[in-house]
Parts: sequence; C-alpha cells; structure tokens
Amino acid sequence: MTAADTTSRQLGDPTSAGRGTRSRAWTVTGLLVVFMMINFADKSVLGLAADEIRADLSLSATQFGLANSAFFLLFSIAAVVVGLYADKVRPTTVILIMALLWSVAQVPPAIGGGLAVLIGSRIMLGAAEGPAFPVAQHATFSWFPDQRRNLPGALVTLGVTLGVVTAAPGLTWIIDNHHWRTALWALAAIGLIWAVAWHFLGGTGPHRTADAPAGAETPEAADERVTYRRIFSTPTWLAVTAAYFTCYWAVALMLVWLPSYLHNGLGYSSAEAGRLVVLPWVMGAVVLLTQAGVTGSLMRRGVSTKWARGGVGGATLTLGAVACLGVPLVDGAGAKTALLAIGFGLAGSYAAVAATTVSELAPPGRASGALGVMNAVVTTAGLAAPAIIGIMVDRQGPDGYQNAVIITGAMLLVGGLLSATLVNPSRDRARLRA
Repeated sequence: MTAADTTSRQLGDPTSAGRGTRSRAWTVTGLLVVFMMINFADKSVLGLAADEIRADLSLSATQFGLANSAFFLLFSIAAVVVGLYADKVRPTTVILIMALLWSVAQVPPAIGGGLAVLIGSRIMLGAAEGPAFPVAQHATFSWFPDQRRNLPGALVTLGVTLGVVTAAPGLTWIIDNHHWRTALWALAAIGLIWAVAWHFLGGTGPHRTADAPAGAETPEAADERVTYRRIFSTPTWLAVTAAYFTCYWAVALMLVWLPSYLHNGLGYSSAEAGRLVVLPWVMGAVVLLTQAGVTGSLMRRGVSTKWARGGVGGATLTLGAVACLGVPLVDGAGAKTALLAIGFGLAGSYAAVAATTVSELAPPGRASGALGVMNAVVTTAGLAAPAIIGIMVDRQGPDGYQNAVIITGAMLLVGGLLSATLVNPSRDRARLRA
C-alpha cells in the first residue's frame, strides 16, 4: 500500500477507502436525497391544492398567502438554533427527530379544521423543516473531502427538485380524486417510513465539514479562534447569502403560486397546471447537475473557487433573471411557460453553490452554524414572498402573478452580480485562518 493510499484511508475518503465505506457514503447520500424530496413535497402540497383549499375554507388570496407564509414563521429561528447545535453533536439524531415531526405536523389539518388549524400545522412543520437543508448537507459532507463534495452536495440539493417532480403528479391526482386532506395523510405516512429507514441505515461520516491543509493548525484550535461574527462579516458569506436569498424568493414563488399562475393567469386546466409545474424543477435538475460538473471540472484544473463557485453560480442567476424579465415581452401561454421554466430552473440551482461555498469558507466546527444562519436569513424570503404575492393577486388580479415574476427577475439579477463579483471563499478562508 502506498503512502497516498494510507493517507486516504486515514482521512476516510470514500472514493479511495474500502468498498464498504464507499457504499455507506452513497447510501447515506441517497437517503438524504429522499429526505429533501419529502421536505419539498411537504412544502409544495398547499400550492398544488391552492384552489381546492381556498374554495373549501373560503379563503382570499391574501389569507392563503398568509397561511403559506406562516410556514416560515419559526423556520429561520429553528435553522439557526439547530444549525448551531449540530456543530456540537452528530446530526444523525437531529435528522431523525425532524423527519418524525414532519409526519406529526401533517395530522391536524388532515383530520379537519379551518384556517387556524392550517396555520398552526404549517408553523409546526416549518419549525421542523427549517434546519433540514443545512443539516442534510452537513451530514453528507461528513462522508467526502472538500474537493469531492460538489456532486453529493448537488444530489442532496437535487432532492428538492425530485420532491416536486415526483410529488406534483401524484399529489395532484390524490387532491383531484380523494380530497386535499388525503394528500396530507399520504405525506405523513411517507415521512414515517423514511424515518424508520434512516434509523437503521443513516449515519455520520469520518470527515469534518472542512478539511484542514497539511501543516495547518488543528481544526479545534481554528474553530476556537474564528468566531461566527468574523465569518458572517466576510464578503463571501454576505454575498452568497444575499444571492441565495434571491434564489429562495423564486423557489417560494414556485412552490406557492406557480400552480395558480398557470391555472388562473395562463388559462391551463388544473390537471395541466399540475403537470406543467414540474417543468422548472426538471430544468433546475439539469442545471444543477451541469453546474456541479462544471464547478468540479474547473476546481480539478486549479481554477479558484471565486470563479468555479461564485462565477458559475452568478452566471446561472443572471441567466435566470433574463428569462424572468422576458416573460412580459412575449405573447402566448406557451412562450411565457417556457421562460418561466428556464428562469426559475436556473435560479433554483444556486442552493448547491451556496452550501458548498459556505462549507469551504467556514472552519470545521463552525460550518453547520454558518450554514444554519445563512439558511435562516435566506428563508425569510419564504416568509415574505407568499404573503406579498397574495396581496398583489388580490389587488391586481391575474396581472399580479406576472408582476411578481418581474420583481423576481430584478432580484435575481442583483443576486447574480453579487455572486460573480464578491464571492471568493478561498481568499476569505485564508484570511480567517491568518
């Protein structure tokens, strides 16, 4: 065995260690992909059943928007608290508890009740799901060294897309044929089944979230010296968080209002809207995997992560902005739908860039907290967007949907420019360690 092989085995690199370690790394990654699929199926169900829920509970667009915004009331707080806590313990148990709470939160509105029950359920679900993305990324990265995290990180992010793509047709069918409350029962059952699988197959890998270079001080010493305040004041953390905020605004619009826009704004039937709503998510999956491949290729060729992560991510947001801003300039439902799919698909891929950038920037014992706080700031977009767009729809009618897309395009443009010009994790990480 060569010295390099010995070093790789000591580091726990699943790409060079034993077959069992590699298999376990990808099994855990696969479970966490499904974890994120369930997460976003939970988020999307109200958007898919928007017209049915509004008719059943006699809700205005503003009230329905507020019910969806309630999901994010404790979402950000939970992301911070659990993210900081996850830096001190293995995330395996945290993930299991979250999955169980997701199932429990679906039960009250599945049983019955009106707007108050729906809001209470969404607040509880949001609190349980708030830490999901950063903790899932943290657990995934623990199985891979930094230079090999782009693909598994992208796959976990892809779970967001797969959750909507796979759930939308099935949940729409259940909603149309068996009532929207039945769809909640289905999601509760799926979450419980996943929790059982995670209990037996899940786990945390041998890697810290950031790998210290040879000759560097110990991770524990670096963690103690680098405070969260210093991390949060770096241009990289500020810019990537702002850029990710614009991405999440677009995601919130897709989850809550895109089905209604397709149905009430562009004239598709509810069944057609349920099928078409997956287009931006499919586009996002293609962009996400392409972005991961391009970023990984650039890094292997020695290109700085300023360009491999910040530049590539900024380019996808900017192109997404152009597509969104082009929606009012074209005629016909087909052309508008195509631009919506392209714009939102490009925008949604930035989550993977944000996660890998912060995991590179932060010292080992600060990474989960840095990811959690970033996620907390970013997901305030989910608190604001549904309510604001609901008010726009009530006041402007179908034009409110298109105006919301224009606002989203302008925000994405700003986010893309910030990412391309200010995100430089390798530089700022060196400054934190200096």
